[in-house]
Amino acid sequence: MIKVVWFLKRAEGLPLTEFREWWLGHAQDVLNSQQAHLSGYVVNIRADDDDTAPGATSDDCEWDGIAEQWFADRAAFEAAYSNPSSATRADTLAHTSRFSRLVVDETRLR
Repeated sequence: MIKVVWFLKRAEGLPLTEFREWWLGHAQDVLNSQQAHLSGYVVNIRADDDDTAPGATSDDCEWDGIAEQWFADRAAFEAAYSNPSSATRADTLAHTSRFSRLVVDETRLR
């Protein structure tokens, strides 16, 4: 199993509500284009611009959300990302100020 975690920061001037609306539509486009290769896909978007919930850290988080994708194996992962000029990538570039990804080994504790 391969898990990819994407970190996204919304484009400058894009309100969180509009970013959320865009990302949920974008996520559906990603799902539609990669569905044959994905084992799982979850999107997590910042709940609020101002995190005052218990346990908050003293510094602001630099990301507005993360997405998690699971692939059964390396072949599925590579098939999903074999087109570097895909429409979903161009859409991401238009709505984010930056993004990053991390390929991880997931350890479930529960």
